[in-house]
Amino acid sequence: MDVLTCGVFDMHSLRTLLARFGLRVTEIAAGQNIPGSFWGDSEAGLVGDALLVRADTPVHSALHEACHYICMDPTRRSALHTNAGGDTNEENGVCYLQILLAGHLPALGRARLWSDMDTWGYSFRLGSAQAWFEHDADDARDWLVAHDILDSTGALTWCVRQR
Repeated sequence: MDVLTCGVFDMHSLRTLLARFGLRVTEIAAGQNIPGSFWGDSEAGLVGDALLVRADTPVHSALHEACHYICMDPTRRSALHTNAGGDTNEENGVCYLQILLAGHLPALGRARLWSDMDTWGYSFRLGSAQAWFEHDADDARDWLVAHDILDSTGALTWCVRQR
């Protein structure tokens, strides 16, 4: 699969973006297991306020796990290790937020993220990440607004969920 990986991505921009949410990016050496990875293999991991990645970790995986950190309630965030948990509404919010954040990473952008999500096998009713985002994600956006991750206009507040 030809998806953008952390080894060829501008990790400084990712670190800078995620630091705005209090999240640290930690790179793991090649061949080492990624601590906190729910799915294993090259998928990103979460332990506390650390997002763990390797050079072969897909950037979409790093963003997705980072968005779980942003979207989870403070109780889950305080005990975070491997399993982000959450319900379907939160998962939809995570997917929507990762697309918004991709737009703040010039080396990635929404179009590349949509393509990588589709290539990796994200599943949406309308058949693609872009179609879902543009035509079927009102509930995800509303969930993010209700949890003050987006403001009423749909703009990022740059805050993690507080309740």
